[in-house]
Amino acid sequence: MPYTDTSATAQAIQFEILRAMSGEQRILLAFEMSLFARELAREGIRRDHPEWPEAWVARELLRRAFFPEPLPSWIP
Repeated sequence: MPYTDTSATAQAIQFEILRAMSGEQRILLAFEMSLFARELAREGIRRDHPEWPEAWVARELLRRAFFPEPLPSWIP
């Protein structure tokens, strides 16, 4: 059973709201949540490395998202 910090009542309300949304609304919500998660990660990188230029922050965000190891040399 997955761990959750959401009560059964709150979860039932969330599911009711999601079921009432159109497919387009659910996709838009997922997209917005993805952008928010990416911005949180970006801010975490900036907090850990305030001296890095934006290009390095973007590169590290890419690495964290897609590569478990340092980025390949072909990625600028």
